[in-house]
Amino acid sequence: MDAYDARMSEERVDPLAVEAQLCLAVSAAARALVGFYRPLLEPLGLTHPQYMAMLALWQHGDLSLKELATHLHLEPPTASPIVKRLEAMGLVERRRAGGDERLLAISLTERGRDLREQAVGIPATMLDGLGMTVADADRIRAAVDELLAAATRAAPARPALPPGA
Repeated sequence: MDAYDARMSEERVDPLAVEAQLCLAVSAAARALVGFYRPLLEPLGLTHPQYMAMLALWQHGDLSLKELATHLHLEPPTASPIVKRLEAMGLVERRRAGGDERLLAISLTERGRDLREQAVGIPATMLDGLGMTVADADRIRAAVDELLAAATRAAPARPALPPGA
């Protein structure tokens, strides 16, 4: 009996019960949270992924596609269509960086910078709507960051299924 089996039998939880799955709780919470953002982002004309990209650009200024993707925990090919759409909306400009044709620099346009003023109240509106405090959000974010770090560390060495599974 391994440590997981021991914990599950101590807690008398079926390890295959759907409600025991961490992945379900996290993905359901993420979907619900993104859905909560939707009506707040509609007046800005942004989807949630576009909003995340704008947040990164407002915070960090000009970024390469790779840097933006890293901030968003995405691969560059996944971030690229988001940037293309933001460019089509007139919020960002894409240009080749320096002398390297492979590097793409993304910068805010004046319109993209101005949009920040309309978005500044969204975090507080979210917390109010959820009935949460900043401390609540910080606690949850820290737990999710810990989960992300653990999953990232474990990714290269994913455990094999136990014998007989």
